[in-house]
Amino acid sequence: MSQATDTDVREDGIIESVSGPVVTARDLDARMNDVVYVGSEGLMGEVIEIEGNITTIQVYEETSGVSPGEPVEGTGSPLSVDLGPGMLDAIYDGVQRPLDVLEEKMGSAFLDRGVDAPGIDLEKTWEFTPEVEEGDEVEAGDIVGTVPETPSIDHKVMVPPDSEGGEVVAIESGNFNVEETVVELDSGEEIQMHQEWPVRQQRPTVEKETPTEPLISGQRVLDGLFPIAKGGTAAIPGPFGSGKTVTQHQLAKWADADIVVYVGCGERGNEMTEVIEDFPELEDPTTGNALMDRTCLIANTSNMPVAARESCVYTGITIAEYFRDMGYDVALMADSTSRWAEAMREISSRLEEMPGEEGYPAYLSARLSEFYERAGYFENINGTEGSVSVIGAVSPPGGDFSEPVTQNTLRIVKTFWALDADLAERRHFPSINWNESYSLYRDQLDPWFEDNVRADWPETRQWAIDTLDEEAELQEIVQLVGKDALPEDQQLTLEIARYLREAWLQQNAFHDVDTFCEPEKTYRIMDAAKTYNDAAFEALDAGVPVEEITDIDAAPRLNRIGVQEDYNEYIDDLEDDIESQLRELY
Repeated sequence: MSQATDTDVREDGIIESVSGPVVTARDLDARMNDVVYVGSEGLMGEVIEIEGNITTIQVYEETSGVSPGEPVEGTGSPLSVDLGPGMLDAIYDGVQRPLDVLEEKMGSAFLDRGVDAPGIDLEKTWEFTPEVEEGDEVEAGDIVGTVPETPSIDHKVMVPPDSEGGEVVAIESGNFNVEETVVELDSGEEIQMHQEWPVRQQRPTVEKETPTEPLISGQRVLDGLFPIAKGGTAAIPGPFGSGKTVTQHQLAKWADADIVVYVGCGERGNEMTEVIEDFPELEDPTTGNALMDRTCLIANTSNMPVAARESCVYTGITIAEYFRDMGYDVALMADSTSRWAEAMREISSRLEEMPGEEGYPAYLSARLSEFYERAGYFENINGTEGSVSVIGAVSPPGGDFSEPVTQNTLRIVKTFWALDADLAERRHFPSINWNESYSLYRDQLDPWFEDNVRADWPETRQWAIDTLDEEAELQEIVQLVGKDALPEDQQLTLEIARYLREAWLQQNAFHDVDTFCEPEKTYRIMDAAKTYNDAAFEALDAGVPVEEITDIDAAPRLNRIGVQEDYNEYIDDLEDDIESQLRELY
């Protein structure tokens, strides 16, 4: 988070009252959303309300021991992030303080209050390679050079979005730190690798376009039934233990985004510890380099100050937009937006605002919309195209999807992956309920799947959906009268649907092969089940009893396709065996 220098500090105010993370001050010269430093320890805070001579501040650190009469210093600047080389492979708290730097400063993992550090290393030098020459005209957002930030990602150095631009009069290659000038313009403006941007303000773009390419997740139930577009929005609601965090981990590891920003917002510390320990050891499947080379982690756990939780999603989305401006596809995981909403509720109650449904502030829906609306596939002001896909986990109390955060999120996002505790208890993972989930991107993404996977992708998927829908209806009858009371064709439908569930919708996140499933393999497993369906119903029409059809040796091998590395040969042999074994019965 950008630092305030001594010259930035304005006239002092005086603390009037303290109520948890909410502090009021009088005689403070400040504007809405300005960063201030509270008390003798200089705790970072943000102005959230101004009424007459009284300024209300939310403090991003624990306020115990802070008392009325202590000073408050204003900076005159809004809450902003430091942008530049060094953000990837970094782990920040909710206000972009690098946790490894703070730990080094304090000498322990337990941080003292008032400690601060810039979001990027201001001293480290980077190798800058120009992409423009002297005499070239540049405008706001234009790329003037590149820096190899990690082995996987080239950092594009851009003219700041609020620049007036001009003619390049001086530029050179070499090693520079982020505060040194790399480009001089005829207007006298000097461009560095370091930018600052207010977290609550969307970075400018030319146009928000309709996304037509899927964000491939490698999870069959998502890519096959409920795809999300690059630049799309998705919600993963589910009760405790249903697999929200594991699903987001899988997406962070395997989604075909160029950059991943993972925001741990108010989740348990042990879950974030798992992310922080696991990610540095993971290999990026596309480049073979470390996954952290294209990942930025923001850790704001449940035991950290509640006010910083409210800002951490804005920090994450601003970092994501910065990489989008370079022309990259960025995936942002927010785990979870419910904890963010709870932080808003706590701050709102301390401000004595009129509560809305279940005590949440009346502006809950507006805040959620502001966040998700910053996702999209954009034409950037520098002529490149990039996307920010936002996937937010929701933690409804008791798994109640009718609670306000889930319902307000549903009105905004276009993809809904509903996690089901019953499926999780039956060890069906990912425990995404195919009867309650949906994707509004399906039709606009079908042309991509037809061109890049198989031409009959939509038809085969629709067959799978119809079969699963029919199974759901039949299960209600089975619970009343038993499976044997059904006609033979319906008994066979139940058997086909079982293989769809077990072979296609289930996936082992901890198996080296099955953890990721490319779209071609997703199609082939679905098509193998359809091959069994078509051959089985032909046999049934020929008079073969349903018990003989379901007893063939080849059918159970459908469940082993997911773990096959050379799946094409395996499926070809399996489909031949299924058809030949069923033909032998009539």
